[in-house]
Amino acid sequence: MAALVTAAAGIFYRISRTEWFFMAFAFTLVFLMEIINSAIERTADVLKPRIDSYVKEIKDIMAGAVMLSAAMCLVAGLVIFLPYIFGGL
Repeated sequence: MAALVTAAAGIFYRISRTEWFFMAFAFTLVFLMEIINSAIERTADVLKPRIDSYVKEIKDIMAGAVMLSAAMCLVAGLVIFLPYIFGGL
C-alpha cells in the first residue's frame, strides 16, 4: 500500500528518472528482504519445528533486517519528497 501511495506521489510531483530509480530500488530492497525473511523462517521451522531459542533469534535478526530496509526506504522517500512538499528545501 505504501508503495502505491508513494508511486502516486511520484506521478503527482513529477519526480525525475533518477528519483524514480532510487524509489524503485528502495521498494525492491524491502520486498527482497521480506522474501528472504520468509524463506529463512520457513527453513528454520522445518529444521527445528519445536520452539528453540536459536530459531527465535534467527527470526528476530531477520525481522530486524526487514525493519532496517523499511527504515531506509522511508529515509529515501523523505529525501525525494520533502523538497517537493516544502518547495525546494
